[in-house]
Amino acid sequence: MSKDLLNILSNSNKDIDNQKLMDYLSGKLSEQEQHELEKQMADSDLVNDAVEGLKSISSQQNIQSYVDQLNKDLHQQLKQRRTRRTRKKLKDEPYIYIAIVLVLALVVIAYFVIDKLSAR
Repeated sequence: MSKDLLNILSNSNKDIDNQKLMDYLSGKLSEQEQHELEKQMADSDLVNDAVEGLKSISSQQNIQSYVDQLNKDLHQQLKQRRTRRTRKKLKDEPYIYIAIVLVLALVVIAYFVIDKLSAR
């Protein structure tokens, strides 16, 4: 995954323009831009939730540190998940191969036993 996809507030996000959200919260947008953003909020639950979440943060100066911390935690969780998947694959594969070999061996033994019994 690219780093842009992992960022919670990514500039490549089609629905949310981060700078526009921050300007909206600080009251720096023009009337027309505010109206456009509010229309987006009405049309999209994602945009509405983003604005509500950003409004709920008590200190507006700490928003960037919260975003950085969330991105750091997200990267760490994804890395742990990848590591667990890799370990799980390595652990499961030998047992699968052993089970396949045992089943094939039992089938071959059963074939020879049935063949010898039917030959008598």
